[in-house]
Amino acid sequence: MHGAVEDIRDHEDFDDATEPTQSEVRAEEQVEDLFVELEAELYPGCKEFSSLSFLVSLMHLKVTNHWTNKSFTELLQLLKKSHPAGNRIPEKHYEAKAKLKRFGMGYEMIDACINDCVLFRKDLAEADVCPVCNESRWKPTGKMIPQKILRYFPLKDRLKRLYASRHTSLLMQWHERDRVREVGVLRHPADGTTWKNLDERYPGFAAEPRNVRLGLAADGFNPFGEMSLSYNMWHVVLTAYNLPPWLCMKKEYLMLTLLIPGPHSPGKDMDVFLQPVVEELKELWETGFRVRDGANDEVFRLRAALLWTINDFPARSYLSGWSGQGNLACPTCNLDTPSLKVRNRIVYYDHRRFLRTLTD
Repeated sequence: MHGAVEDIRDHEDFDDATEPTQSEVRAEEQVEDLFVELEAELYPGCKEFSSLSFLVSLMHLKVTNHWTNKSFTELLQLLKKSHPAGNRIPEKHYEAKAKLKRFGMGYEMIDACINDCVLFRKDLAEADVCPVCNESRWKPTGKMIPQKILRYFPLKDRLKRLYASRHTSLLMQWHERDRVREVGVLRHPADGTTWKNLDERYPGFAAEPRNVRLGLAADGFNPFGEMSLSYNMWHVVLTAYNLPPWLCMKKEYLMLTLLIPGPHSPGKDMDVFLQPVVEELKELWETGFRVRDGANDEVFRLRAALLWTINDFPARSYLSGWSGQGNLACPTCNLDTPSLKVRNRIVYYDHRRFLRTLTD
């Protein structure tokens, strides 16, 4: 636990000529609070667990065994009463979650129009009515409860944590340090043409091997697990291809970025919900941000590039804005798609032109 908490500490000293921002000061204070919890005994005389290690272990059990928040709160209340007086066990799930939020892995809730027209952020942060469809931002209950909420998990926090740990920092440099290079063999995306073309076009980006190459995947699912219930929620996930191939697709390293609420698919309004992700990706590409490398104990400017998206054909249509059905459905042929309407269906022909000729 000491190593885990030490890794998230920002070792970059504040510049004497520049006053630290409120967020930087708050982050430092939160890390110091974690050290207090790490050193504090769970109850007077307890040598097995600290307050923080016990809470982390208990929360891990909750997640792996799919306990509800209500049952977890009841367990905390029972443990609070059963342990000696003066124990540091929280009484509610909310209190336990608030303590672990100090690790800096939270998310933002952004109100959205019920018809997916706009996100109530930036210039619309104080608006009560959608400027496109004139629908109210709030439920008709008399209280300030949003009708739809987008959950956004900032990418920079995840990348900072990957490099803050001395262990994962080395893994994020595996493609440069430990990858076996052999002509004509594809062992890692770094061996592929897309990665190489990016390095050739932007040598300044390629000069820093710690810069991150990302892939974005999006798809819809039914969160209730009942196929008879018509509800479609979308998630957007990013993965870092700097990692070794046996880790970059592990669920522990997949970074959930957006949870787009239902009950219907966002369809052509997908770009509305992608706004915060696109803005952050543009910032990561153009300017980056300062990150501490836990393996080398140095601070560097990290940038990131999105290599490609991973999705099925309908999701590709939503992400690209190019329809996946109709006369021009083919993403390769585009405006030259050979199509013909036969009765009530669209058929596609002339696929032989993609085959190699005898002269080839």
